[in-house]
Amino acid sequence: MNEVKRPKRPLIYYYGVIVLILLLFNLLALPKLSQWQVVEVDYGTFMSMTEDGQVGRVEIQEQENLILFTDQEETTVYKTAMVDDPDLTARLHDAGIPFYGQEIQQESPMLSFLLTWILPLLIFIAIGQFMSKKMMDRAGGANAMSFGFGKSNAKIYVKSSEGIKFSDVAGEDEAKESLQEIVNYLHDPSQYREIGASMPKGILLVGPPGTGKTMLAKAVAGEANVPFFSISGSEFVEMFVGMGASKVRDLFKQAKEKAPCIVFIDEIDAIGKKRDGQVGGNDEREQTLNQLLTEMDGFEGNNGVIILAATNRPESLDPALTRPGRFDRRVPVELPDLQGREAILKVHAKKIKVADQVDFHQIARMASGASGAELANIVNEAALRAVRNGRKYATQADLEESIEVVIAGYQKKNAILTDREKWTVSYHEIGHALVAALQNHSAPVQKITIIPRTSGALGYTMQVEEGNHYLLTQEELENKIATYTGGRAAEEVVFGTSSTGASNDIEQATKLARAMITRYGMSPDFDMVALESVTNQYLGGDSSLTCSMETQTEVDRQVVALVKREHAKATAILQENREKLDELAKYLYEQETITGEEFMEILNR
Repeated sequence: MNEVKRPKRPLIYYYGVIVLILLLFNLLALPKLSQWQVVEVDYGTFMSMTEDGQVGRVEIQEQENLILFTDQEETTVYKTAMVDDPDLTARLHDAGIPFYGQEIQQESPMLSFLLTWILPLLIFIAIGQFMSKKMMDRAGGANAMSFGFGKSNAKIYVKSSEGIKFSDVAGEDEAKESLQEIVNYLHDPSQYREIGASMPKGILLVGPPGTGKTMLAKAVAGEANVPFFSISGSEFVEMFVGMGASKVRDLFKQAKEKAPCIVFIDEIDAIGKKRDGQVGGNDEREQTLNQLLTEMDGFEGNNGVIILAATNRPESLDPALTRPGRFDRRVPVELPDLQGREAILKVHAKKIKVADQVDFHQIARMASGASGAELANIVNEAALRAVRNGRKYATQADLEESIEVVIAGYQKKNAILTDREKWTVSYHEIGHALVAALQNHSAPVQKITIIPRTSGALGYTMQVEEGNHYLLTQEELENKIATYTGGRAAEEVVFGTSSTGASNDIEQATKLARAMITRYGMSPDFDMVALESVTNQYLGGDSSLTCSMETQTEVDRQVVALVKREHAKATAILQENREKLDELAKYLYEQETITGEEFMEILNR
């Protein structure tokens, strides 16, 4: 959609231009105008005028090798070059002629009066007349709005032939279905009024970053062919108290003038956080929120103005903002499932040249948990890799490698492992893969590599689920913990020692074990008691224990016991299959990267 630029500038812009002109005039033009013309003479003339008593004042400029002097009436300034004259100062003193170290500049009294008093007075009278006219044009702009402080910074978009449509947004079918009603209402509101139904005043889009909330809002405006106002929540917050509320008023005023239209507020949690309840405060954010609440559900209706807002922190919003009558509908925009990822990949693949034999279903399986923005980045990375390798189109290998780039970073070309480190990493990664393959309910191994990556990983094992999984049993979670400990277990079985390479495995295993006990109710001692609360579920999920110190101690004891039990199980699996462990590790050491098919072929040999 095309953005409509505002041609009007705030009056503070004109103030700045006028002040700049005055400064340049005073610094550059005024000294030139106020200085008399200097007459150049020879040194002999200077000596003659000195002896005849025709010199009024003298200035000696040794650094510039100049002598400036005036006539007796001090109406003309002369200059001459200095010569080697040791008796000059004595001769000037004997003649009673004052000499100085400052430049002599003679000003005309009348010119000085005009430039110092009359000209600035005329300029400021003109400024006053100009400002009065602008204020009258803006109907009593005696407040900050006349200077542009309280004006809304919303970007305005109108219909464009290249606007975003619902067909450009894939993987969010439920969200598009919910928003389609808004488009139908803006096209034909009579069918809704006939039955007595009214559209929601506000629709809140919630979900993790990168899932396409802003794109969905633009798609609604593109489908409805109505003006689209876009502004970020942080743009309402100003250093001056009351400016945020003024911007809200100005935004809704513009929206009503262009109704029917859509107003989109991105990251609304910047102004919509819960109020702290303190009495007597004059918080700027709270005033802005109060004005937004009034505009959305005040005495004056906003017919034809539909508010869309996006946030990834819905739990932090004020209840008065999310209640029915303001934001009546909440539309979750979650991470896409397998079918959604495949559809998103195909949409973005239309923008680049792709080989015919690319299997997008396989790529979607490998990109489990990726958001729409990450999938777009994966497709772009594949195109960049194809160009680097001198190809005219992206292949299956380019897309698979781009997934690894997004997950683990680029390959480190100059990272050279010692022979022992390479063997250690090989056994470590085969330990993960072997424990996963020899357990039930584990995802199949897709790829194993010991090529270092820029993320710091010296190698990794990629597992890919066969389909969508929304529930995990206790057995599956325990198998995951055993798989995490498989790398360290392989090092202990083969080398009889440990390395620092298992730090991330330890973190993931501990996190999962703690969640099983505190959140999933998988401990026989605590049964179905929630011991931990999670906030910011769309931003990584910060967790905090909600139990006594004694219970926390017991939780720690059970977490340690669970991880130790699965670690022992992984060690036993590897000891029972030591020959396969050695064979697979040797093959990985030689090849550096093997596929899941190669791994299973050797394992089942």
